[in-house]
Amino acid sequence: MIFTDAFIFQGENGFIKGSLRVCGDRIQEILQDPAGGSPGHCAGRAADEQVISLKGACVLPGLVDIHTHGNSGHDFSDASEEGLYSMGRYMAHHGITSFLPTSMTLPYDRLEAAFQTAARYMEDPPEDGARILGVHMEGPYFSEKKKGAQNSAYLKLPDSEGFLHLQEKCGGIIRIVDVAPELEGAQEFIRSAASVCRVSVAHTDASYEETVSAFEAGASHVTHLFNAMPSIHHRRPGVIGAACEREDVAAELICDGLHIHPSVVRMAFRLFPGRICLISDSLRCCGMPDGVYELGGQDVTLSEGQARLADGTIAGAAANLYEDLVHAIRFGIRVEDAVCAASLNPARQAGMDAEVGSLDEGKKADFLVCDADWNLQQVYIGGRRIR
Repeated sequence: MIFTDAFIFQGENGFIKGSLRVCGDRIQEILQDPAGGSPGHCAGRAADEQVISLKGACVLPGLVDIHTHGNSGHDFSDASEEGLYSMGRYMAHHGITSFLPTSMTLPYDRLEAAFQTAARYMEDPPEDGARILGVHMEGPYFSEKKKGAQNSAYLKLPDSEGFLHLQEKCGGIIRIVDVAPELEGAQEFIRSAASVCRVSVAHTDASYEETVSAFEAGASHVTHLFNAMPSIHHRRPGVIGAACEREDVAAELICDGLHIHPSVVRMAFRLFPGRICLISDSLRCCGMPDGVYELGGQDVTLSEGQARLADGTIAGAAANLYEDLVHAIRFGIRVEDAVCAASLNPARQAGMDAEVGSLDEGKKADFLVCDADWNLQQVYIGGRRIR
């Protein structure tokens, strides 16, 4: 199958006018049109090979959301197979072709049930749903002071033995685990966990020095930058100051237009060049009408796009990652940087960039078709049209 007359996203090179050839579930060729403007020729085309003209549309890599709790009325932590499949279908329809379902602060038995549900999904994914790359374990190793919407009843000190047991029970699919580095035992936990997955600094009141120690111990990621951590201060740079100095540390950013001011979004991309991962942090209320929803045993009220606990605390987001990408572009982020932040960068943090995250020959044929105003028109996962 050959897609012609398209502007194909090529990372830092921007868009090239050309053709994309798909064989099975993989990208086989990407050819740039010659300077004269006539369509690129895919060598060896069979007489019966399907040719689809995209009529000048843009082709983006499928988006990768490494921090999403739920959507369409379902939450990953429910451990419901039906709910997880619904979540995957919603994401696929909205241009998110791969994701890490993300847990909340809960007891180990509930986390194990959710993780095993994800493992079963990975073994038997729906044909019309996004692929799961693994899971993101957000909690329970967090600071009470910066717990945000996490349920304080289930907070724990870092526990290497318990974490490694969970990792074993779910088949090793935990790709990211979060921890507050100032907690007792955090440094030992980071050294242990970093040998089996990526460790992220999160929900923390850590100082600059404590965060530096966490990175030296093996942490290499920051969960939802600016949220659930101290604000940057010229005498107390904290987590943000420590993270931006290290080229091996990436940072998540919620770009729903509510969590982070557009000016701070632009600041973040300057502080972390090539290292921002756009995330949705979406809850079960994503894609749903205003109302009251459950999150980790707590009620969350969605009103006019904002999800909050009863005390007014912001509790995750109601927008999906494609909406966040469009927000970032409209906030003034360079298109090349915004698209990579929603695709290749998060795929790299999940350890799956050899398979997904960019439009390269040999990778999964996960791509989106949109117009010049970023209206999503088509979605392909593994060469199969989903939307």
